[in-house]
Amino acid sequence: MELAHSLLLNEEALAQITEAKRPVFIFEWLRFLDKVLVAANKTDVKEKQKKLVEQLTGLISSSPGPPTRKLLAKNLAALYSIGDTFTVFQTLDKCNDIIKSKDDTAAYLPTKLAAVACVGAFYEKMGRMLGSSFPETVNNLLKSLKSAESQGRSEILMSLQKVLNGLGGAAASCHRDIYKNARSLLTDRSMAVRCAVAKCLLELQNEAVFMWTAELENVATLCFKALENSNYGVRVAVSKLLGTVMATALIPKQATGMSPSGFRRATLEEVLELMATGFLRGGSGFLKSGGEMLKVGGSVNREVRVGVTQAYVVFVTTLGGQWLERNFATFLSHVLDLVSHPRATQTHVEAVYSRRCVSFILRATVGSLLGEKAQIAAAKEICQAIGKQMKAVEAVVNDANSENKSGAADVAASQHVMVCALQELGSLVQSLNATASPLIQEPSIGLLETVTSVLLHPSMAARLAAAWCLRCVAVALPFQLTPFLDRCAERLNNLKTSPEAVSGYSFAMAALLGGVHQCPLGIPHAKGKMVVSIAEDLLRTAAQNSRLSLQRTQAGWLLLGALMTLGPSVVRYHLPKMLLLWRNVFPRSLKELEAEKARGDSFTWQVTLEGRAGALCAMRSFVAHCPELLTEDVIRKLMTPIECAMTMMSHIPSVIKAHGAHLKASAAMVRLRLYDILALLPPKTYEGSFNALLRELVAEFTLTDNSANTTTSLLRSLCHYDDSVLLGSWLQETDHKSIEDQLQPNSASGSGALEHDPSSIYLRIPAGEAVPGPLPLGVSVIDASVALFGVVCPHVSYKHRSVDIGVQFQNLMLCFSGYCYLGETVLMFVNGLAENKSTLGPEEVRKSALTLVMGALDNPNPILRCAAGEALGRMAQVVGEASFIARMAQYSFDKLKSARDVVSRTGHSLALGCLHRYVGGIGSGQHLKTSVSILLALAQDGTSPEVQTWSLHSLALIVDSSGPMYRGYVEPTLSLVLTLLLTVPPSHTEVHQCLGRCLGAIITTVGPELQGNGATISTIRSSCLVGCAITQDHSDSLVQAAAISCLQQLHMFAPRHVNLSSLVPSLCVHLCSSHLLLRRAAVACLRQLAQREASEVCEYAMSLAKNGVNITETGLEGVLFGMLDRETDRKLCSDIHDTLGHMLSSLAVENLSHWLMLCKDVLAASSGKCSVDEESEKKDEMDDDSMFTTLGEEDKSKPSVAPRWATRVFAADCLCRVIMLCENANKAHFDLALARSARLKNPKNDFLVLHLSDLIRMAFMAATDHSNQLRMAGLQALEDIIKKFASVPEPEFPGHVILEQYQANVGAALRPAFSQDTPSDITAKACQVCSAWIGSGVVSDLNDLRRVHNLLVSSLDKVQAGKGSSSQLYRESATTMEKLAVLKAWAEVYVVAMKIKKEAETKPKRVLKSTEEDEDDFGTVDELPPDSLITLVQPELPALSRLWLAALKDYALLTLPAEFATQLPPDGGAFYTPETIDTARLHYRNSWAPILHAVALWLNSTGFNVSESTEDTAAAMPNSQKRATSIMLNQTPGTPPTTKSLPEINKDRMHLILGVSIQFLCSPRPEEPVEHVTSCLQALHTLLDSPCARIHIAEDQLLGVELLSVLHRLLLTWDPPSVQLLVTGVVQQIVRAAQDYLQEKRNTLNEDDNEEKENPLALGEGGESGGLVPGKSLVFAAMELLMFILVRHMPYLSSKVSDSPSHVAAKSHLSEESARLVAASVNILSDLPSLCSPAGCMTILPTILFLITRVLKETAVKSADNQVPPPVTAALQGIKTIVTLPTVKTDETQKQWTGLIRSTLASILEDSQPASKPILDEVSILTAITLFLWSASPEIIGVQSLQNGCMNRFRSALNSSDPWVQAKCYQLLLSVFQHTNRALSTPYIHSLAPIMVEKLKAVERSRPNNNLELLAVQEGIKVLETLVALGEEQNRVQLLALLVPTLISYLLNEDAFASASTASKDLHEFALQNLMHIGPLYPHAFKTVMGAAPELKTRLETAVRASQASKAKAAARQPPPTVHSTPTIKLKTSFF
Repeated sequence: MELAHSLLLNEEALAQITEAKRPVFIFEWLRFLDKVLVAANKTDVKEKQKKLVEQLTGLISSSPGPPTRKLLAKNLAALYSIGDTFTVFQTLDKCNDIIKSKDDTAAYLPTKLAAVACVGAFYEKMGRMLGSSFPETVNNLLKSLKSAESQGRSEILMSLQKVLNGLGGAAASCHRDIYKNARSLLTDRSMAVRCAVAKCLLELQNEAVFMWTAELENVATLCFKALENSNYGVRVAVSKLLGTVMATALIPKQATGMSPSGFRRATLEEVLELMATGFLRGGSGFLKSGGEMLKVGGSVNREVRVGVTQAYVVFVTTLGGQWLERNFATFLSHVLDLVSHPRATQTHVEAVYSRRCVSFILRATVGSLLGEKAQIAAAKEICQAIGKQMKAVEAVVNDANSENKSGAADVAASQHVMVCALQELGSLVQSLNATASPLIQEPSIGLLETVTSVLLHPSMAARLAAAWCLRCVAVALPFQLTPFLDRCAERLNNLKTSPEAVSGYSFAMAALLGGVHQCPLGIPHAKGKMVVSIAEDLLRTAAQNSRLSLQRTQAGWLLLGALMTLGPSVVRYHLPKMLLLWRNVFPRSLKELEAEKARGDSFTWQVTLEGRAGALCAMRSFVAHCPELLTEDVIRKLMTPIECAMTMMSHIPSVIKAHGAHLKASAAMVRLRLYDILALLPPKTYEGSFNALLRELVAEFTLTDNSANTTTSLLRSLCHYDDSVLLGSWLQETDHKSIEDQLQPNSASGSGALEHDPSSIYLRIPAGEAVPGPLPLGVSVIDASVALFGVVCPHVSYKHRSVDIGVQFQNLMLCFSGYCYLGETVLMFVNGLAENKSTLGPEEVRKSALTLVMGALDNPNPILRCAAGEALGRMAQVVGEASFIARMAQYSFDKLKSARDVVSRTGHSLALGCLHRYVGGIGSGQHLKTSVSILLALAQDGTSPEVQTWSLHSLALIVDSSGPMYRGYVEPTLSLVLTLLLTVPPSHTEVHQCLGRCLGAIITTVGPELQGNGATISTIRSSCLVGCAITQDHSDSLVQAAAISCLQQLHMFAPRHVNLSSLVPSLCVHLCSSHLLLRRAAVACLRQLAQREASEVCEYAMSLAKNGVNITETGLEGVLFGMLDRETDRKLCSDIHDTLGHMLSSLAVENLSHWLMLCKDVLAASSGKCSVDEESEKKDEMDDDSMFTTLGEEDKSKPSVAPRWATRVFAADCLCRVIMLCENANKAHFDLALARSARLKNPKNDFLVLHLSDLIRMAFMAATDHSNQLRMAGLQALEDIIKKFASVPEPEFPGHVILEQYQANVGAALRPAFSQDTPSDITAKACQVCSAWIGSGVVSDLNDLRRVHNLLVSSLDKVQAGKGSSSQLYRESATTMEKLAVLKAWAEVYVVAMKIKKEAETKPKRVLKSTEEDEDDFGTVDELPPDSLITLVQPELPALSRLWLAALKDYALLTLPAEFATQLPPDGGAFYTPETIDTARLHYRNSWAPILHAVALWLNSTGFNVSESTEDTAAAMPNSQKRATSIMLNQTPGTPPTTKSLPEINKDRMHLILGVSIQFLCSPRPEEPVEHVTSCLQALHTLLDSPCARIHIAEDQLLGVELLSVLHRLLLTWDPPSVQLLVTGVVQQIVRAAQDYLQEKRNTLNEDDNEEKENPLALGEGGESGGLVPGKSLVFAAMELLMFILVRHMPYLSSKVSDSPSHVAAKSHLSEESARLVAASVNILSDLPSLCSPAGCMTILPTILFLITRVLKETAVKSADNQVPPPVTAALQGIKTIVTLPTVKTDETQKQWTGLIRSTLASILEDSQPASKPILDEVSILTAITLFLWSASPEIIGVQSLQNGCMNRFRSALNSSDPWVQAKCYQLLLSVFQHTNRALSTPYIHSLAPIMVEKLKAVERSRPNNNLELLAVQEGIKVLETLVALGEEQNRVQLLALLVPTLISYLLNEDAFASASTASKDLHEFALQNLMHIGPLYPHAFKTVMGAAPELKTRLETAVRASQASKAKAAARQPPPTVHSTPTIKLKTSFF
């Protein structure tokens, strides 16, 4: 293939390859040429032009295939337009000669076609350059058109289209000829030719004025004729032609000053009239004379009607949305007149079809062309039309006596108009959603009145449509749902006596109940009771009045059926009553049944049957919607009436005989309901009646009692989805699905209408349908019976099965009319078996089934062949025996080898495919070779495209199912696919579709291998790419879609080899395709590409913008956002969302302003809210960018629609995602100062914080919109913005934050959400935002905060109003949600307020000036009192605390496990009702945590001393509004005096809080937000701050243990350090509580019995024995938990962990958080011994001491800045605590204790040996040693070996080179030397003092250079001074003789002093001061020393003199600094 990539055709290479591969080689060269010509250098091209032209024209005569000729023509034309045009006329002549040639053989045809294609391409590319030669060319083409066969005809017509396109108006002279010639071909028998003609004429009408003036009627007639017997492609093409011509006739494209006669523009009425003729009369209408018309009595041709329907849509779309807006009234009345025309509604089915067409026209135009405002206007128009019709109907109904006939006809016609209008109105309102609220609220429109008036229409269809419309309104505007229901109920009661009213209003109520599931807020629970009572009343009174009995019976059961859709929570309460009603409808026993038959007239029977059908229908609804209530018992009770109904079925025929055939429909209805409910129940429940039931079912679908062949609808859906290409059922995936259904053969799927089955008004609509359309009764019954047969049959025992089915199959063979069902039934049966994993049973069943299926494989009906293939595959799967499969395969092989007819070849080739599909690759491996070879041979049968299609389809199935086993056949299959692609005519689209499928399957089979570089793989890969290229260029959209999915697969396996630069632009073009499947494929492919290479995709898409294709400067993203407004297909929209999501995540952060603008543009469209000044602002903003966009939009008549609400919601979500992405990207996004500086460095940098005003504005626009979903999204965005930007400072105003300036916006966005009529979910969200805003600390001024605060206050008043307050619109749990949200918001505010208060109290009072220091603290000091926020909350606290406690109590009850359900209060809690308990749980789950925290804070701050005598009463009856807010702390008069005492109340509260916490912390679900966990832990921590709680938890030790073990579990599952720190905090609180309690106990014991001193200490855990019981011991639980934390952060502490092979030995430096955690744990560990008795201490101390010393060893590592890490501090503190323990000094434990302390010290000494590997921090180790020396008794530590070790450590520290260590060492020695116990300190003084003196003497030679060294010297001198002080009088002189000379040696003489460093001078000063100080202290000894050394004396004197002199000088300056008597650097904690 690589050889084909050269400018000239490589002829040597071509000659060398085999014949078969040449066409591919040539095609590959042409593809290369096509790309290269555009990019090549013109001179290069000109040099080689001659040779190129020769090669290309040579190819024309080499009979190229269709794709090749297309490319060839394109290249030749391109070559001439780039190079010289000298020889172009020669080439043209050559082509013309070929076209004229008389050779008509098949072999010459490709050459002719290639010539024709070249001619077309020349004219298209060069147009008027060839002007002179065109008449001859056109004549030539037209001449050969007459004699050509179909392929030639379509090719010539396509060329003519190109000629016309290229020449434009210049070809006017030929227009008439072309028109005349083409006209006759519109009714050609080849569909491809019809399409080509339509396209050619479409091109022609651009210039040929006569087509839309004089010839207009003829064109219309022609189009109608062309539509007869057309296929989908023709309908699309012809309707496009017809619609465009009509639109042009109405508004001509150019005002041509043409023929002098001057043409008259057609009026709208004329144009519409013309189209209506097609809709009503079909093709051959008005050419015949009137008389003939009557004779024919012709029914309308359905294909014509569907075609014209599409033409209407094209017509309106061409004229554009604005035109539709202006002319909507006319258009609407015209379209509705179509349905009221008697010709459109001759039979009921025709009427249904016509209605569907009209609905389609309205939906496709109004639904997609109009923006939201225009749609509201359209809805008004529709309303008026309905009102007008209804008035007319009422007139007829009221005026019964006049000419009855015409009136009745009018009423009948009006019902269809009503149905269309109401359905469209419903769909409009539903798509507008909450934006439609103006429609309802404007009384002038009166939408509701109008719609409800139709509920009294005499026709059932109209009443149902009105009910459906009401359901749509209620779903769109849920606040209307409850009022509607009430209104209907009231009217039903008032108009009980009118049959229409009973029926209409019950329909409406049923519809509304059915809509509840789409309204998340639901309806009040009491409405269920109301419905039940109405229904009961209707059923009870049915018998009273015979005129109404039928309607009342139906209405009653319909309402009960609808009630069931509300689900178990409502139905549970009414179930017993329902069961009773059901039992009473049916006779109790067989006797009664028999007796019944004899009684009654036909009317009673009709009512009875209807009643029973209704009851069964309600049962079915119950079984479908309340599966939770189906207990064994209930099923048993249900079976009684059902079995009775089954028995009754057999008696019905005799009843019908007796009373007339009009009962048949009612009987059928009963059967339908019965089959439906049986199919839903488990078959086991009615095993006994199987045989009778099977007989019924088989009789049903073998149509024994009905000769007419009814149609069915299941078969298509039963056949496998992939087989759609064989059946053409892919039409279900087009935009025209709803009307194309009518034309499907053997299917009733287009004839659905509501009136066929009223119960569908309350059922859920099947996905993808706008309005439910149940099928006609006859069809539904058969469908239901077939479905039930499939369920029941597999459960029948074998012997019955063989007899029964054998007989039935014989019947089937005889009864050919049942053929459709036959396929269905077998399929259903076999599917049922496959699903139940059972087998087919005995041989005879298998045999009869096989003969049946094999027979069907040869049936002429393709659907049956498909079903048979499917059944065969399923049978093979069920039987599962290799011999059976082999037999079946062999049978098909033989058939295929011998058969020549198309039918059996297609059937059996599919059978092979299905066998492989269901048995899989392994099971059918041995047949693979034969199957493939046979199918490959069949696929080459060019004579029959059908055989090719079926065989290729099967081949694709085999490739798919064989997987890797197919690898050996890939090459031959691929070469066949390529050959066929290059040769099959493009008009056989099915073949091409199958080829595309094969290609895709092959790519999947080869899979990731495609990345390889081996020779074979490259060949396969390039073949695949060539195949994709051919299919991509095909004219059929399905083939293009297949190509896209192949490329998508390729891209997945070998991304490097797919050329995105060409793929992406082609995908972008397809986004505007008119074919749904193609748009779907394109978006799906983009979605995959955007996942990996979003930026490339966007770049390539932008390259299209330059060429003015559908992409503007907003890029691909903009187009996709635009598509969201137009598309309705669910899959497509979700793919678009994903694609945009992927693009957003990879591009948004780099391209911030672009994406934010996109979102802003979408959001700003909020139904034209922006005011005038904003508009003008926008005008100014329009700069150069907008200049370009306006150029592209010439067709102003078609403005794009403003974004709809769903798109705006998506944009708001995108906004939140952008914020989240920025959060993970760069800090500067949330820091204005950083962002500005980065922006200065590089203006391209873009940061989120710079767009803050835009963000706020967008959130504000969304939050104040009409649409509720958008408001939710807006509030969410606002909350995100507040949370992320709350702490961003404003650089220009220190102490303020950036969000402060947006206070007004936030307030204004929140205010509407608190208005009276806002739905609860929005108010709840808004509360969340309020608390975020108040708590964020953005606003510092209380008055500004008040605005938002007042919103919360007003909500709080609402909460206090109690349960029975304002009239309810929604479910009770909605109120629960709102109230809890308010309480949660208050709780969050209170928590923040308390935090601020606490910070203010702990901070030292600051000076007023210091506002700069901390700007994030609450504003500046002088503005605010420190407890600012708390002053806002304080007044509400009494009420709040009560409500909070009540909410917690509710939550506690609701979280009880199911088995305690009986303990729940029967009338609900404070905020929930028992009926809505399940939904309420969720709301409690979201809000309990902050409330818990707030309650804990409150209890802590009041110290548990608020006795709420009123609490319980208030919680139990919040209705008492009198005392709602004014409950004071004293007792209110109304409460009973027997309230609990304060301690009891507190105990209850404690249990409540601890219970809730423990219950939650036991197992927080992983999806819980971490805030809940932290809130809960903080609450516990706060609670345990108060003494009352501490006593409570300490008294009951098990409570503490339980809490600890729960916390331990929590640690195992939750990782974040924040959680772990909180846990340690709580543990510490628990341990402290236990300590306090124990201490208290010991103290009381001490006071009580003074004689036994030992007793109190023995208290504590461990008792006398020292044993700790796990599970009961608090200490043990705490140690477990702490050990876990320590090992988690320092794994090497545990021998198990460090020995395990997976453990990596490397010790990492602890992070700051880990260090804090370890420190906290060590602190708590060291507190634990104090909880134990002496014996208990001995049990735990070894472990604790081991852990502490290990932590010390691991963390005391030297650091550069001499900082002491927190764990070290904690460890030292711990050592001190333990060594000074008072409890252990008992006789029994003394020995053990001594051993412990000694070994601890020993191990510390051992760890700190100077050679140890990580260099330890000597200071920490010395401190530890000192602690031991100080605290432990010398008997313990005075052991020689330990003493030596300690001295060594001090010695090495003194000799350390680090002055800091020396200084610290001196400090510590000081404390050792000063120890009171001389026995301990003396050896140290003896050993270490000499070294010190040496060190200090040495300073004279190396004076200190810095403060640290100076400090060391000062500390040393201090120690010496202390020693002097400690010495006895007689030794003073010697000691001073050491000290004084040393000090004097530090003094400097005057010259040296001047030049010395500051440290040196300081030393001099220090020495001088000390000498002055010592002299007076020990005068005698001092004199002795000074006298002994005169030179010292002189030095001292000079120093003193110099000092005094300098003082005198410096009198003006400040006095010299005082001597540092304290060290400048302190240890973090003082240990002494």
